Amino acid sequence: MIEPSQPEDTDPDAEDGFYVLHLFVTGASLHSTRAIANLKHICESYIPGKYSLEIIDVYQQKELAEREQLIALPLLIKRLPLPERRLVGDLSDTEKILAGLGISR
Repeated sequence: MIEPSQPEDTDPDAEDGFYVLHLFVTGASLHSTRAIANLKHICESYIPGKYSLEIIDVYQQKELAEREQLIALPLLIKRLPLPERRLVGDLSDTEKILAGLGISR
């Protein structure tokens, strides 16, 4: 499931400070639903309109999960801006998530 927050006619890679996020979850588990809600709240509060979020259910896309060599879930991978970062858990510690994503208040 892809949830772009920018208009369709813009090139997200051309935009400075644009975040490309992939969140790997396990179905509709409690930790997965919390991680999705927490991440959406953080993105809309701190980087509205400057991110794309793809939510990947490892039960439905096993080959993608294997390719990423996932160890723990939920897992957030920040692809852009570089450097790539990986954050594990339900993403409930906002300060830790902001620091991990390189977002300053």
